[in-house]
Amino acid sequence: MNRRPRIGITAGDPAGIGPEITAKAAGNADVRSICEPVVYGPVQSDLFERGRVTAAAGRAAYEAIVRAVEDARAGRIDAIATAPINKEAFAAAGLPWPGHTELLAHLTGARRVAMMFYADALRVVLATVHVPLRKVPETLTQARLEDTIELSAAELPRFGLPAPKLAVAGLNPHAGEHGLLGAEEDDVITPAIAACATRGIDVRGPFPADTLFNRAMKGEFDAVIACYHDQGLIPVKLVAFGRAVNVTLGLPIIRTSVDHGTAFDIAGRGVADPSSLIEAVRLAARLATFRDDNTPRR
Repeated sequence: MNRRPRIGITAGDPAGIGPEITAKAAGNADVRSICEPVVYGPVQSDLFERGRVTAAAGRAAYEAIVRAVEDARAGRIDAIATAPINKEAFAAAGLPWPGHTELLAHLTGARRVAMMFYADALRVVLATVHVPLRKVPETLTQARLEDTIELSAAELPRFGLPAPKLAVAGLNPHAGEHGLLGAEEDDVITPAIAACATRGIDVRGPFPADTLFNRAMKGEFDAVIACYHDQGLIPVKLVAFGRAVNVTLGLPIIRTSVDHGTAFDIAGRGVADPSSLIEAVRLAARLATFRDDNTPRR
């Protein structure tokens, strides 16, 4: 690319820390040296009461995302980095999507997407995202898991991993102990891994989750497929909180995000740390520079 990429930054819920960290990230000298930030959000975020869930704030966050996606799809910006939204505010505004991932899939028409948390120390892709824990077993189908594995294998080369080694975590303690502690490993996870392996994907498992993430951090695997939200996010945030970047795999546009929430408890105090958003913008700029085949993006 013979110019700095234009990175759209959506300010997130205006009642949270989003506007503050957006301003800090957009004004950061290192950020401005590698890209041209373009901010999306309400013109006057001070009109929203800090730290309070409202339908108006949810709607404002949604509208900023819609505008950014429209510009990304039209080529007016090269990627999007998003500050956090509030799921309760989205619901209060009557919006049916529980998070960015689902909304972005809807706006872009993406058939399959996955949430990945990327850090130098650890990379984790979630097979299920915003579903109650009790619904995970029924949501974690073989087809869904195969899609997640295939998408991870296809997308990770963009991150400097041309032949990614993947590992899948078990759902149950000790990865089910051959059916003694649950049947999902035998009935769903192992068949999905086997099917993907026959397609040439380097994927192994299921492995007990209590040791798998440590193995990945030591370099045995390039990424871990986690069965549910907290199984994957707890280890990432433990080792790289504030430095990890949320990336939506499978979209026709580039989207990165922070690894934290709206932090209503400190909103408006001027103490919010923009580090994760800065890292998200950095990664978005890097991904925007070249396509998978290393040809420049237009």
